[in-house]
Amino acid sequence: MTEKPALNPTLVFEFVRVSHGDLERVGQLLEHEPALANAAWDWGGGDWETGLGAAAHMGRADIANFLLARGARLDIFAAAMLGKTAIAKAAVADNPNILTVPGPHGISLIAHAQAGGEPAIEVLQFLEKNL
Repeated sequence: MTEKPALNPTLVFEFVRVSHGDLERVGQLLEHEPALANAAWDWGGGDWETGLGAAAHMGRADIANFLLARGARLDIFAAAMLGKTAIAKAAVADNPNILTVPGPHGISLIAHAQAGGEPAIEVLQFLEKNL
C-alpha cells in the first residue's frame, strides 16, 4: 500500500467544525479536498468526530446526505438521525450494547435520533423501547 501524506490538520478542523451547520462551506472544502469526507478531528481525550458525525448530532440531514453522496462512511449515529430503521434494528440485534455507546461529544444514539426529527421518529421509538 502506498503511503499518502496526512491531511492538513487546520483543514480537517475547519471541515469538521463547519459540518455542524454550513453546507455551502462543506461543499467548498470537499471540492478542494475530497478526502475530507472521512477525515476525523480529535476534540481531545479521544473524542473523534467526522463531518458526518457533526451533521448527525446537529440533525443536519442535508449535510449528512451530501457527505454520504460523496463517499462518507455511514455510521450508526448518522443512520439513527436519518431515520434508517432497518440499520438501527440490525445494529441493535447484532450488538445490544450499541444503545449505550456514546457518539461524538458523548452524545447518545437516542439523542441522534431525536435530532433527526419526524423522519427519525420510528428509529427513536425503536431505540426507546429497547433501551
